[in-house]
Amino acid sequence: MSDGVVESAPQTARYATGAMFGVSAVTVWATWLVVTRLGVTTTLSVYDLTMLRFGAAGALLLPVVLRKGLALERLGPLRLLILVCSAGAPYVLVAASGLKLAPVAHAGALLPGSMPLFVALLSFLFTRERFTASRLIGYALIALGGAAIAGPGALSFGETQIGHILLLSAAFIWAGYAIVLRASRLESLHAAALVSTGSLILYGPLYLVFHGLHGMDAPLRDIVIQTLFQGVIVSIVALFLFGKGIELLGASAGAAFSALVPPMAALIAVPLLGEIPSPVEQIALLCVSIGVYLASGGRAPRWSLWRRG
Repeated sequence: MSDGVVESAPQTARYATGAMFGVSAVTVWATWLVVTRLGVTTTLSVYDLTMLRFGAAGALLLPVVLRKGLALERLGPLRLLILVCSAGAPYVLVAASGLKLAPVAHAGALLPGSMPLFVALLSFLFTRERFTASRLIGYALIALGGAAIAGPGALSFGETQIGHILLLSAAFIWAGYAIVLRASRLESLHAAALVSTGSLILYGPLYLVFHGLHGMDAPLRDIVIQTLFQGVIVSIVALFLFGKGIELLGASAGAAFSALVPPMAALIAVPLLGEIPSPVEQIALLCVSIGVYLASGGRAPRWSLWRRG
């Protein structure tokens, strides 16, 4: 057996393991869109869902904050507040409100799909970051896919269009989290702990004031399922899975797996919610997915190799 084959075997196994972690993480995120829409359109309010998420995650991750502190030396008070609000309760309230009004296929393209676009915009405005041609093509495809979904009914300004605005607003809010996290270089678990415990501290009292201890009228089964999924699987498990994927594959390759979220969410929504994307929406989802892949640092095909072959 040649040395090249021997060396490639561990690399193949490493990639396969990293890909498994990456796909598992984006499966959770795609499922989050469906489960959240199911929750806010059946038995739970947007406010209930947000409380369940950060009540569980904040309590579970409080020991991390107690051990590692508030990271004020890296963040400062203002950036700490931006971190908490951009990925915490304000973000979830806006995103869940959008999911209540718009189908999952739309949400997949407009929420996780447009996040890289807004991150790039803020990076350019505040740090004058330059982008490769491949990334610029990715951003253009994201914008094209989003316009295909949101554009046709934009003038009617109905319930779905309000949902589109909320989803895009949530993506813009989350971009602030990405910018602050990248600048501070916090560990992902530490950042998640700050977001969750900060949201519990800021949002928890407000929820109790307006809704009281018995504010949730949902069946116990729905409360338990949403608490476990939102507060544990999404806020902690998916973060760990995605972090392991990046550790094994590198930042760009690991982040490129997020391109799977829009189409995967649309597929999951078919059996669970009965939402079937139209042909135009399917093409838009494909554009957004390819765009997210390129914008996240995924490699474009080497057409020159095809010409040589």
